[in-house]
Amino acid sequence: MSIKGIFKPKFWDADKHPAGPYKRLFDYKRIWQLCFAILVVVSLIPILIMASIDFSVTGGAVKSENTLRAARTTSNTRRAISYFLEERKSALKLIIELNDFRSFDDKDRLARMLRGLKKSFGGFIDLGVINKDGKQVAYVGPYNLEGREYKGQDWFKQAVEQGIYISEVFLGFRDSPHLVIAVKHFLDEDKKRFKILRATLDTKKFNEIFSSLDLSDEEDAFLVNRDGLLQTPSKWNGDIFSMVTFALPEQSYRTKVEEISYREGEPAMVGYAYIEGTPFVLLLVKTEAEFMGAWQSTRDTVTWFTIFSIAVILVVMWAVASYLVEKIYIADRTRSKTLQQMEHHNRMASIGRLAAGVAHEINNPLAIINEKAGLLKDLFTFSKAYDADDRLLGLVDSVLHSVERCGRITKRLLGFSRQSDMEFRPVYPQEIIDTVLSFLNKEAEYRSIDVNVEVEKGIFEIVTDRGKLEQVLLNLISNAFQAMKDGGALGVTVSRTDEKSLLFTVEDNGCGIPASDLKKIFEPFYSTKKQSGGTGLGLSITYGLVQDLGGSMTVESKLGEGTKFKFVLPISPKLKENR
Repeated sequence: MSIKGIFKPKFWDADKHPAGPYKRLFDYKRIWQLCFAILVVVSLIPILIMASIDFSVTGGAVKSENTLRAARTTSNTRRAISYFLEERKSALKLIIELNDFRSFDDKDRLARMLRGLKKSFGGFIDLGVINKDGKQVAYVGPYNLEGREYKGQDWFKQAVEQGIYISEVFLGFRDSPHLVIAVKHFLDEDKKRFKILRATLDTKKFNEIFSSLDLSDEEDAFLVNRDGLLQTPSKWNGDIFSMVTFALPEQSYRTKVEEISYREGEPAMVGYAYIEGTPFVLLLVKTEAEFMGAWQSTRDTVTWFTIFSIAVILVVMWAVASYLVEKIYIADRTRSKTLQQMEHHNRMASIGRLAAGVAHEINNPLAIINEKAGLLKDLFTFSKAYDADDRLLGLVDSVLHSVERCGRITKRLLGFSRQSDMEFRPVYPQEIIDTVLSFLNKEAEYRSIDVNVEVEKGIFEIVTDRGKLEQVLLNLISNAFQAMKDGGALGVTVSRTDEKSLLFTVEDNGCGIPASDLKKIFEPFYSTKKQSGGTGLGLSITYGLVQDLGGSMTVESKLGEGTKFKFVLPISPKLKENR
């Protein structure tokens, strides 16, 4: 049994032509499927269940470990950011407590404080003092901001109401990312007069915190505000002030870890925390490919080994089941085919003898009629009494024409009944169809049957036996004429199925064939027209001729709508030896 035979045994396509003449004892494909399914269930299902359980348990353990690691990294980073902001906020409070706030209007003293803050903590850009009316009464820094009004701005209102204000990262007129910390201080015990110490910080320290994190290539840590606007650069979401591509998790001042869809639907794990007292949200994103990578690599190795093992088992099961069922199928098919051939040859021999006898008996009186009609025409032609009577001579010519037509019919009857040797030669499908239709043109005209022939462009020659192809088409078209009422429509088409085959279709809109008869329509002596003299041999012989030509044949029909016969022939068939 060849490799091709193992994966596609002959019985696999046995049910594609249910109307064929060969009877099968069993449904071999069903038997094969049942055997194969039982073997697969018994041997492979336990392996797959154990593998599934193992993957589920180990995958859950790996995910849990990475969740704890992400939560720990997020918590440590949140504390670092909180400490950074709290440290600078406390520094501003400390210098307020240690100094008389009223002396802050002295720019030299304020400048010394700024230098001390820069030296001790770093990140400070400038300092400013704003009175209760929102006017900046003192300022030291690289910009000319003294006298600037802030009363109508939101940050000033929040600083007055809350006593402390930490801003988002923004550009402002400085055109450089920075943030603001403002601390409110009362100048008297009645708390009626106050001033606000406002400090501007750059974001370098923020960036240093994130750059110091030990992150892999598939991890990203960054800050956003409550609207999802980046406050620090991000690997995958863009530069500062870009919007993140996913919705922020629900508010929580405690560290949490959730799963999200990230970067065009890629699954990822996000550790996050809202930093209390600030507008910042810390996000640590880790893609599933990163935190499940090592486990997935091991899983893939085991999976491929399991798949390979299963494939080997399946191939062995497939081969054994195919081999056994194939042997049974071949024996049954050989039996059926031998019986069919014997029956076919016996019937054809009987038909041939009957046709030869009938043709011979008909040819004898036809010869006499032809001879006498010719003599009568000669007498009329040479007789002066009738030489001018065109009507009488036309009647004699009609008799001679009818005799000639009967002769052609008897010759075709002998030709179609005779089992001659195959003679494969190039023929033109259009020419074959025209020849066959020439026998039936008169009937088509008399019954007003519309005959439509379509041959696909580019189809010229097919190597086949001309006589047998003519017989196939004549039988099918004749059956179609019998099935149609006057005024019916017949279609004959030829098209390519591929580069090696042509599809012939004969379709009518006649009475159709009942579904119960379709499976038996190609059986010898099975006829739906026995009451009208049908023998049940026409379609059986036609089916056998198509097979002799190396093709296959099918039928489609709906009762009351019509019938469509299709047969496929190779353009250049492989000739069988010892025909």
